[in-house]
Amino acid sequence: MKENPRIFLSPPHMGGDELKFISDVFKSNYIAPVGQHLTDFENEIAKYVGVSGSVALCSGTAAIHLSLRLLNIKRDDIVFCSSLTFVGSANPILYEDGIPVFIDSEPETWNMSPHALEMAFKKYTDQGKKPAAVIVVNLYGQSADMDAIQKICLKYETPMIEDAAESIGAKYHDKASGSFGEFGILSFNGNKMITTSGGGMLLSNNLKALDKARFWSTQARDAAMHYQHSELGYNYRLSNVLAAIGLGQLRVLESHIQSCRDICHRYQSELEQIPGIDFMPEPPGFYSNRWLTVMTVDPSVQTKSPVQLIEILEKNNIESRPVWKPMHLQPLFKGTDFLSHHTQKPVSESLFENGICLPSGSGMTYDDQSLVIECLLSQL
Repeated sequence: MKENPRIFLSPPHMGGDELKFISDVFKSNYIAPVGQHLTDFENEIAKYVGVSGSVALCSGTAAIHLSLRLLNIKRDDIVFCSSLTFVGSANPILYEDGIPVFIDSEPETWNMSPHALEMAFKKYTDQGKKPAAVIVVNLYGQSADMDAIQKICLKYETPMIEDAAESIGAKYHDKASGSFGEFGILSFNGNKMITTSGGGMLLSNNLKALDKARFWSTQARDAAMHYQHSELGYNYRLSNVLAAIGLGQLRVLESHIQSCRDICHRYQSELEQIPGIDFMPEPPGFYSNRWLTVMTVDPSVQTKSPVQLIEILEKNNIESRPVWKPMHLQPLFKGTDFLSHHTQKPVSESLFENGICLPSGSGMTYDDQSLVIECLLSQL
């Protein structure tokens, strides 16, 4: 037990060029939230995703928050949001005193259910309460069913924010993740496909809106000689130093994605033949970056639960995690409305109870993955 070095879930994976870019920043002395590397990072990300522009921020959560502000979300406005996600997707709704309504997942993608979304729109529009926005989350590196969801949002004339924090490099029918909706957001947290240590990006084809977000992100300082502020602002801007890390990481993004996809494929090929074991699906036309490989364990077939497997892996110095706990089950959001995919048990709740995230970092070695697989095979 615990003889092998720690195998982490999704650790940072440096490519080698990061130090060069950081050195350039230090030579320029632009150690601040301004500088050429910051501008270059924004431009390269925008080009990669295929949008007109972007604003580099301190987190993906900050990007969602500014998206909501740009859409003029205010007190008591209703915002639909994927339930199966990290809390950072939903917290910004509360920042603006909005009312979150959580939407279940669908089994085909594990992302927002178009069926549940349609039901939510009907319910609230019948009450004369038109939602102000929809936040769609791309879970574990895979896009939601964007055609169906966008069609519904257009039908009800409601803007969509695409939370692509986990899905940089993913595609939906050859269109890049983060390029759908009024605004897209990315995360560069330390555990993501590429990292800036901590950071995020706001994406859009609306350059005027992005200029406003950039203004708000630096405390909304007016164009005056003295320090003058006419609007509420935030300290949300990414630093030039962290942007330099991002530029280095962009050079290895595609290789990171391929590594994660290979890791997922090996887990599937060696484990999915076991009765009761399945993996997150990748429907036709979808291209997941496979940020994390997620396995489900059918309790009617297997005797070991995901929690027990997580504990067993931990005893072997292997990190794994449960699937995100749905937002409608979180104490923070107690009493909020939730629309289920069907009348049976919600899909998001079943995935939470039966899912386990396996070590999937792009730098994972073949031997390390063998240890994980051997440990699982001994228990399943």
